Amino acid sequence: MTLPGTQHDAMRLVMFNHKGGVGKTTLTVNLAHALVDAGKRVLLVDTDPQCSMSSFFLEEQRLDSMLDESESDAGNTLWTALRPVSEGSGGLAKLKPVKIRDGLLLAVGDIRLAEFENTLAECWNLCLSRNRRGYICTTALSSLVDTLVLANRIDYVFFDAGPNIGPLNRAILLDCSHFIVPAACDLFSTRAMKTLGFALVDWVMTWRRVSEMAPDNTLLLEGKPRLLGFIPQGFRVYAGRMAQEPLTVLDNLESRLIDYVWKPLQKAYGISTRDRPAKLKLGEVKNLGSLVTTAQQQGQPIWGVVGGNADSKAEAKQVFREIAKQIIATAV
Repeated sequence: MTLPGTQHDAMRLVMFNHKGGVGKTTLTVNLAHALVDAGKRVLLVDTDPQCSMSSFFLEEQRLDSMLDESESDAGNTLWTALRPVSEGSGGLAKLKPVKIRDGLLLAVGDIRLAEFENTLAECWNLCLSRNRRGYICTTALSSLVDTLVLANRIDYVFFDAGPNIGPLNRAILLDCSHFIVPAACDLFSTRAMKTLGFALVDWVMTWRRVSEMAPDNTLLLEGKPRLLGFIPQGFRVYAGRMAQEPLTVLDNLESRLIDYVWKPLQKAYGISTRDRPAKLKLGEVKNLGSLVTTAQQQGQPIWGVVGGNADSKAEAKQVFREIAKQIIATAV
């Protein structure tokens, strides 16, 4: 988020694809661990009302107590922090992130974020009417993350977003410096690129107009998410190589990503599209079978689980380590 004369150093990212079943949460969790292994401090923000990321790390009983606001952890979810702003009854409430390990923190999700999303839809229209409450509500999540970043010396923020192009994801994307597209190697993922690009450009262009007419001293989202790259995942491997069918789809996927996402965003930012990006594929995550399920059950990165194939775990660690290096290089 930006305010004249201020700057926040944490890089904000989201794995974003409105198509479901592309492994957003799994990729985010493992990439976060890889960054922490590299000495960085990471904040995970579970903005999916399904709470998949929170469920990954927290035992069911503890998470239920936080969602139900009935135990010692009551009032410590994203919703309870955002609720006063959403309902128009006050400012942001305090939120204490959960420590997962040294350097890795989690802002716990809540099923009632769906209510905040309804408010965001209304506030978007208020912004278009130059109403200050619209801006306050639209930037509330960003303001909350600002507070957590500064209090915990965070280097990287990862939002875990739901598979849609709704008002909550709009606010998240406009707050992020970069986004990564996770994709299955199938025709549905390639076809989704056109809708994805259209939505992003519409959000960016509309927010630019909204920002230009904002009242003085109004907090604004950065509004310039950049495509960092894409990660194909879940494909089958034969004789150490990607199977022919996903390999064919992969070529088409990258081409459509450039034509329908990268180029339109470049044009929206007034940047030349003459030269194709040197590299958009950040890495490949093959189908790891039961290791993914085991990691979810144990709340660990794939390479940190007890049991499972040692070679596959080592390979996964190397893949995510290389992607983490690319992200760190982008932030420099």
